[in-house]
Amino acid sequence: MAVEVQYYVLLSMALFSIGLFGILTRRNALLFLMSVELMLNAANINLIAFAFYHGNLTGQVFALFTMALAAAEVAIGLGILLVLYRNFRDVDVTVPTTMRW
Repeated sequence: MAVEVQYYVLLSMALFSIGLFGILTRRNALLFLMSVELMLNAANINLIAFAFYHGNLTGQVFALFTMALAAAEVAIGLGILLVLYRNFRDVDVTVPTTMRW
């Protein structure tokens, strides 16, 4: 018995909504990164579910590239987070207005 595609889409929609809510309401940079990861995982669930539904591997290949993109995003984001904490002793994203142009 296979799970229908609608349930994957609902799960993906819920994860994406939680991630979007986290981005729009939080001021902590670490929670920003976690919310972006939730949104990327929601996209991966959609890609893999529709690839399974259509019977090809294209969505799984795109999901693999998205995972590589997410790993690079985390590495760069943590580097920025460390610089933010070193300079301002806080990870609140509203504090560092001097990092702008």
